[in-house]
Amino acid sequence: MTNGLAMPEHTDNSGHLTYAVPEEAAGERLDKALAAGLEGLSRSRVQALLEQGCVREGGRTVTDPSMRIRFGQTFDVFIPEAEDAEPEAQDIPLAVVYEDEDVLVIDKPAGLVVHPAAGNPDNTLVNALLAHCGDSLSGIGGVRRPGIVHRLDKDTSGLMVVAKNDRAHAGLTEQFADRSLSRTYQALVWGVPSPREGRIEANIGRSSADRKKMAVVTGGGKHAATRYRVLKSFGRSAALIECKLETGRTHQIRVHMTHAGHPLVGDPLYGRGRSSRSGGSFASALPEPQRGELVGFPRQALHATGLSFIHPTRGETMRFTVDLPADLQGLLRSLESV
Repeated sequence: MTNGLAMPEHTDNSGHLTYAVPEEAAGERLDKALAAGLEGLSRSRVQALLEQGCVREGGRTVTDPSMRIRFGQTFDVFIPEAEDAEPEAQDIPLAVVYEDEDVLVIDKPAGLVVHPAAGNPDNTLVNALLAHCGDSLSGIGGVRRPGIVHRLDKDTSGLMVVAKNDRAHAGLTEQFADRSLSRTYQALVWGVPSPREGRIEANIGRSSADRKKMAVVTGGGKHAATRYRVLKSFGRSAALIECKLETGRTHQIRVHMTHAGHPLVGDPLYGRGRSSRSGGSFASALPEPQRGELVGFPRQALHATGLSFIHPTRGETMRFTVDLPADLQGLLRSLESV
């Protein structure tokens, strides 16, 4: 303890700090105490680490910055390794659907990460965009995410719009905020939703059990609403659905459909235990080889098929649609043969 502040009891090369709450800090907010007690961490940095699930107490992940701490508690803070300041241009092929001096619309393949992050420092969409657009894209919307105004998960495929200048970025960001930008998805889910057309409205927040996952939460979280309709059903085992987002929360369709009892085929993260991956009783009604094809599908069966927005400089409505990718079309053909 120095100058009345608790100093980290332990620091190792992996960026692990330990903070033991001294008597004089009892009752303080967690974020304030950690910022004061751990050298080199600002309060905003502490809050970001809490949001990322990097703070634990007694093996439990702690995320609430306003939590009041008690004398004798011990908190472990894990500092992620620093990332390079700027991504580099990489010659990665892009499926360009539309391009002008202001915007770029692409059909993102499954497996392509949108922007660099821990674990994916390069070979991302941002690296490809820097090579495709050159210096004109630099810094628009932030150094780490130049031109990016929305994202798709790594293994979700489909349409994305990218801003090529500051004016376009501001205009598209505003449309996301006021929901005038429209996105349509198609997904293959286990079982057949009932009713066949409806609206799921349930708040989404970080899962208290696993910080890598989002979940429907009864307290807190962010408002989220998804409209869906069944396009085609395959017995009682699976259905091709269309989803339209009223909000844009992380993993929204995946979380909402799992909450409704119909997780996406191939989704490795969401659902009820092992049954979500195999489809449980839904899969048992399928013959082989269809059952094996669906159970073994290597990604969430989700594709952004439609995108509509107002051009940020010309003011005209732009609408784009793309077909399902080959892997999803193959699944559907197999199911139709049953």
